[in-house]
Amino acid sequence: MIMMHDVEKHFGTLHVLKNIQLDVPAGQVVIVIGPSGSGKSTLCRTINRLESIDSGEIAIDGVPLPAEGKGLAQLRADVGMVFQSFNLFAHKTILQNVTLGPIKVRKMRKKDADELADSLLKRVGIAEQRDKLPAQLSGGQQQRVMVSLAREGMTMVVVTHEMGFARKAGDRVLFMADGEIVEDGTPQEFFTNPTSNRAKDFLSKILTH
Repeated sequence: MIMMHDVEKHFGTLHVLKNIQLDVPAGQVVIVIGPSGSGKSTLCRTINRLESIDSGEIAIDGVPLPAEGKGLAQLRADVGMVFQSFNLFAHKTILQNVTLGPIKVRKMRKKDADELADSLLKRVGIAEQRDKLPAQLSGGQQQRVMVSLAREGMTMVVVTHEMGFARKAGDRVLFMADGEIVEDGTPQEFFTNPTSNRAKDFLSKILTH
């Protein structure tokens, strides 16, 4: 579903992505973790071309990323982004947050978007919270939505600092440091037996705080 081969990216003299090799099959949930400045966010931003790359190749479902125009707009409509704090619009209700994309991006009628949102909220077990604001949801309720999407077979690459979420929802963990993918394995492998010193050091700091 997502293929990145020989991807390189610089910001001036800063080498932020180094020889990235990544293949994500359809339906897999890949959790990207690592220290600040390791290239996690940049890696995700290149997947829907919010950032261009210097060299290499990125393809979604076998199709190379379009450079511009309608193809790029369609890519961004199909490839959503999830970052570390599960951000929702604080001034909009849960229902309004869920319908915003279908209405604004997909041009869906409000009635149809509301029906779709209701079915999705039921599916993830928070239909009764539809008229609440995000701040009124517990962290567990917010994460339940992500975990449910993961279990339903959506292909996901998620940058997160939430180690519990990484263990629970991920099929695979990528650990990045200094622009490189240092480790790539199952959550079980990564959290119980990391092989690199950089990962061991990262986990010792994260898991003791």
